[in-house]
Amino acid sequence: MKTFKLRSTSMLLIIIATLFFLGGCSTKVTRMDVDEVKDLSGAWNDTDSRLVSEEMIDDMLQRPWVSEYQTANGKRPTVIVGEIRNLSHEHLNVNTFIADIERAMINSGRIDFVASSVDRQEVREERKDQDLNSREDTRNAMGREIGADFMLKGQINTIIDQASKDQVRYYQVDLTLISMSDNRKVWLGQKKIKKFVKRSKLRY
Repeated sequence: MKTFKLRSTSMLLIIIATLFFLGGCSTKVTRMDVDEVKDLSGAWNDTDSRLVSEEMIDDMLQRPWVSEYQTANGKRPTVIVGEIRNLSHEHLNVNTFIADIERAMINSGRIDFVASSVDRQEVREERKDQDLNSREDTRNAMGREIGADFMLKGQINTIIDQASKDQVRYYQVDLTLISMSDNRKVWLGQKKIKKFVKRSKLRY
């Protein structure tokens, strides 16, 4: 009988300890403001993407090529974003960075902006469908697209320097604006970010 009571008590303690452990491991979520900066790992994040894109596009639009093109052609330049290559050590969401670049360019009001090749293909398929199925007064005809005058291309690189648990993460973003008519590079932009990551020696 005593053995049975001991076993029952032991089982009860195990169950209580298990429930306590599971309760302590529960996930807690706290909502944040989207503009709040919080670096957890030191890796490239949404704040880096937004700040780099805004700063680089602002620099691009302050350079002489914009006014020179407007003077020569009597209209705002039209830009398209080409490939932005991720050559870093990390898996970066380049599409988010491209979206931030596009937003900064469109919101500037200083240039016109045309859709990417992927977006254009989807729109062209819709035009074909309209050509067959839409009323003539609402139909959008083929062959009326606006061609880009310049293409923006770029790449993201990283250098990681690590000693023990400490790490320096260096990011370099290079963007190039190329004239579609003659392949001239009319603007070169570069932004560097350096982060020191010190990890705790204690792990729980």
